[in-house]
Amino acid sequence: MYNKNAVIAGIVAFLVICSSPFWCGFGSDSYKKPEIVTQKDKNKECVEDAAFMRAEHMQLLNEWRDQALRNGMRVYVNAKGKKFDISLQNTCLKCHNNYEDFCDKCHKTNNVEPYCWTCHILPKGSK
Repeated sequence: MYNKNAVIAGIVAFLVICSSPFWCGFGSDSYKKPEIVTQKDKNKECVEDAAFMRAEHMQLLNEWRDQALRNGMRVYVNAKGKKFDISLQNTCLKCHNNYEDFCDKCHKTNNVEPYCWTCHILPKGSK
């Protein structure tokens, strides 16, 4: 093999350079959760628990869209057996009506542009 040492050094240098973003960020907690404002009303209950909603709200909204518009189902039964109307405007936005302090902070932090507002109207006081 020609220049065996140079080839090995090149491979090692390539691997170091390609993996450097991983090693530079290893162990750091650079992601900060945004400070969102929630409605603290004891009489109102969210559709699902907070952990589920943080992780799965977009999937839930997509399922709601399909159930309501394609299948005509307008009632959602949560894990506890409680029924809710399938409606972004009339269910979710009744409590989470401040778009800039609730939705927009997380979406901007995570660089996500949801397409909800192509059909739905933004809550009052937003954008």
